[in-house]
Amino acid sequence: MRKKGFTLIELLVVISVIGLLAALIMVNFNAARERARDVQRKSDLDQTKKALRMYYNDNNLYPVNGSLVWGSPFQSADGNMVYMRLLPQDPANQGAAPTYQYTQTSEGQDFCLWATLENKSDADIANSQARCSGCGVNENDYVVCAD
Repeated sequence: MRKKGFTLIELLVVISVIGLLAALIMVNFNAARERARDVQRKSDLDQTKKALRMYYNDNNLYPVNGSLVWGSPFQSADGNMVYMRLLPQDPANQGAAPTYQYTQTSEGQDFCLWATLENKSDADIANSQARCSGCGVNENDYVVCAD
């Protein structure tokens, strides 16, 4: 008389297949999260660029190096004009050391603003570096400049 049920080998095979599928799904899920953070970084830099241009319109030069504090308000020295309520922080490093970088160039007439993207094969990296060629950034950095 044979009992109904699964053998140990059959159960191990099924568990192995489920584990393999779960691992593949997690890899794709993590890659999607990285791409989403990169999109957020690009958006943050583009919004900051707009605030910097408003600052330039009022002052005829861009802020000096070290004057942008990520996670803090970006406003005029007297506080009468708020250019950005809060300068954004990197989505992967909230509250940690800043990973967005800013440098004033051309005696205040230009700037370089950049962040390192997680997706190293992003085509926007090369395009941004070609557009802002004088910034001297790393190969995986997405760059925004005054244009």
